[in-house]
Amino acid sequence: MSSYLYRLGRQVARHAKSVLALWLLLAVLLGALTVSLGGKLQNDFTIPGTESQQGLDALMQRFPEVSGTSAQLVFVAPEGEKIADHRQEVEKVLAEVEKVDHVATVTDPLAKDSRTVSDNGRDALATVQFDLGLDELPEGVTSDLENAAELPAGSALELHIGGDVYSVTGVHVSATEAIGILIALLVLAITFGSLLAAGLPTLTALLGVAIAMAGIFSVAAVTTISATTPTLALMIGLAVGIDYALFVIARHRSQLAAGLGVEESIARALATAGSAVIFAGVTVIIALCGLVVAGIPFLAVMGYAAASAVLVAVLVALTAVPALLALLGERLRPKPGSRAHRREAVAEGRPHATLGARWVRLVTRVPVLTVVVSLLVIAVLAIPARDLALGLNDNGSAEPGSSQRETYDLISRDFGPGYNAPLFVTADIIDTTDPIGVMDSLGKALGAHDGVQKVALATPNRTADLGLVVIYPTTEKSDPATAALVEEIRADSAELEERFGIEDVMVTGQTAVAIDVSARLSGAILPFGAVVVGLSLILLMIVFRSIAVPLKATLGYVLSVAASFGVVAAVFEWGWGADLLNVAKVGPVIAFFPIILMGVLFGLAMDYEVFLVSRMREDYVHTGDARASVDSGFAASARVVTAAALIMIGVFAAFVPNGDPIVKPMALGLTVGVLVDAFLVRMTLVPAVLTLLGRGAWWLPGWLDRRLPVLDIEGEALVHHLEHVDYVAANGEVAVRARQVEVPGALAPLDLHLRPGGLGIVHGADPVARSAALAALTGRLAFAGQLVVLDRLLPEEAGAVRARAALVGDVAEALRLVGARRVPALVAIDSPTSLDSGQLAALSALTSRGTTVLLGMPSLPAVPQVADALAHAAPALRPPDPELTDPAASAADLETVR
Repeated sequence: MSSYLYRLGRQVARHAKSVLALWLLLAVLLGALTVSLGGKLQNDFTIPGTESQQGLDALMQRFPEVSGTSAQLVFVAPEGEKIADHRQEVEKVLAEVEKVDHVATVTDPLAKDSRTVSDNGRDALATVQFDLGLDELPEGVTSDLENAAELPAGSALELHIGGDVYSVTGVHVSATEAIGILIALLVLAITFGSLLAAGLPTLTALLGVAIAMAGIFSVAAVTTISATTPTLALMIGLAVGIDYALFVIARHRSQLAAGLGVEESIARALATAGSAVIFAGVTVIIALCGLVVAGIPFLAVMGYAAASAVLVAVLVALTAVPALLALLGERLRPKPGSRAHRREAVAEGRPHATLGARWVRLVTRVPVLTVVVSLLVIAVLAIPARDLALGLNDNGSAEPGSSQRETYDLISRDFGPGYNAPLFVTADIIDTTDPIGVMDSLGKALGAHDGVQKVALATPNRTADLGLVVIYPTTEKSDPATAALVEEIRADSAELEERFGIEDVMVTGQTAVAIDVSARLSGAILPFGAVVVGLSLILLMIVFRSIAVPLKATLGYVLSVAASFGVVAAVFEWGWGADLLNVAKVGPVIAFFPIILMGVLFGLAMDYEVFLVSRMREDYVHTGDARASVDSGFAASARVVTAAALIMIGVFAAFVPNGDPIVKPMALGLTVGVLVDAFLVRMTLVPAVLTLLGRGAWWLPGWLDRRLPVLDIEGEALVHHLEHVDYVAANGEVAVRARQVEVPGALAPLDLHLRPGGLGIVHGADPVARSAALAALTGRLAFAGQLVVLDRLLPEEAGAVRARAALVGDVAEALRLVGARRVPALVAIDSPTSLDSGQLAALSALTSRGTTVLLGMPSLPAVPQVADALAHAAPALRPPDPELTDPAASAADLETVR
């Protein structure tokens, strides 16, 4: 990967203006598309297949009058008076409300059959039913409703308006969120010692976020996207966008301070830091897309949207950031003698002088004590997590003082909390001969359940084939007693169907939907957690070639999640600091909070683990000193990781004070999660544990090491690439450069140096060895050793080699390639027999066109001088060690190639 990124960095640096122009053009086009499509957001937290959703679908098809969204009007009489004495004023207002577009029905709270008056007689509750859902209502309907619902001049009544029609359908971003950007700028300025360098990550992150948001709103025109989705994508995209740019720019500045040229530094920065950015981004994207495991459509869309913001951030970091670095050129180079230049020199040459070096020596001085204290702190933070309650938000979580919040609180106080959480019970009554009587009886039966405060309505639809009963429970939506009532009615549905001769009794409505969604989300936490933990173990085992490091890293992630859950529960359930953090209502948090936090924090935790521990592993591989590698690796990477974590914390924390009730707990959880994971787990617990484990931290069974794929996070391939560039500069162009290339169980070590357009002969009596050699040299078979083909490093760039190299079975087939429109750069011929001089001469038709030819033969030709290079393909001297490789697998691979 690093070799690809090295080439990409050079190309971007050479075409910087074009790259930036393309990004700006994309932003403008997506912005125009968003405006033209006019996508609208909604809070449609439903799950297809649940009983509540089936009931809503039935209402929409067969009882459309009650399937739209609704509003509530609460009339309040003056102290000491009864609302019934103001009947004319109430009726006048209701008559005006009925004239508003898309109002289907308005209940009269003072009418005998729909009387809804509080026990003290002062309040009356009217329900306004619209004929469209919230997402389908035209803009301005709520304003029309408020204008119509004006009390007559001189009236002493109070009128409060609320209900589902006031649910959030847009992205609300306040000036407070900008504080996160200011914090990021401050951290970057301190990190780089340059305001110019500090502004670049913020600028590119804003570009990425703008493009991602435009894309999300464009998609909202053709599919359902919740109102929370863009805010979540904005928060995550901004944080990772700044961090990813930081990693690339920090490496570039360090290399400039060391004397590298601008273009070369950009290419190397992208090859090293860019590899880590891709790993980090892909990890977060996988975790967010993994939300589909929960089987909940709106949650999957939320994950996809946030993942798209991360993807854009990665692409911006790999293209727009290098382009800006190229345009700024020498202006980013730290001036010799400046503080920034001295800091880079210290970080590279004398790590013992840094604050990070002093910290790692402190936490590893008595590692057992560090581990115990860290675990105790995390355990204390996690204690409240056992009380974390989940649910779906309603107007009770709206901003205090808002119309919908005042209406909600007034209804809860004077009518009961259940009036804000009505339950709809539907039944198929097509077989009954007395639909009105059956519905009256069904309403009475349901009203007899414990927990039912009132049966507000029991009626058939106009075609008398579907009945509806509206129930007000005694408890609010988030109360476990409400969920218990829903389950009780569902458990009795079979008995009700038999008693009244009806079918398909279902409990539905927004309250039942919320209960079903919460139950499904709660049940999805453990499966999703298992997927995330399993993925963590596998990814880190591949990256670090270790057993202990992935186990330690995964355990640290679990501890960070537990601490985040604990702090969120302490604030939102226990009420600690609720006023300070502007929490509108203490109670259950949004039901998908745990899964979102687990997914996002997983990606960020793996980022910090890779950036810190990969440098430790690199030093250990070079020195073999496990203890010293912890100190040196930590000191070399701590500054950038600290800056990245502080930026994340600042961006997430900025969404807490004025964030909406759905985003607020997620922002707080991510703030705490990053704080705990970066500083307590990765920068305190990890060095102490690695010190305790010593060399055992890097142990991996040989057989497993050879079966795991290779991820070049540290840029090892770049080292080989640069070495090859130096070799070519000193010795000239080379098409195939093989050093000690071997295939376990098939081919002994082989060396070959072949120039472009030359003829190379790989000879040997063993056909398996010859086939293995040609397959390995054309990127079609795994091998050990060092191999560069067509300036591509193998195995990292085997795909590029396969695309330009052909492997054929005889000379005739090879010669047919001469007439092809696109002749391969390398042709390998696996011939079962030796060729005569005439056949060898015929191959000049290929070499004359610049194609390099590799010929496998049982023996040398009569005149070996016809070949530009010779190599002997000998069989492996001994069978492969069963602990190191799988002979059956190698043989199967080779047979496939042959």
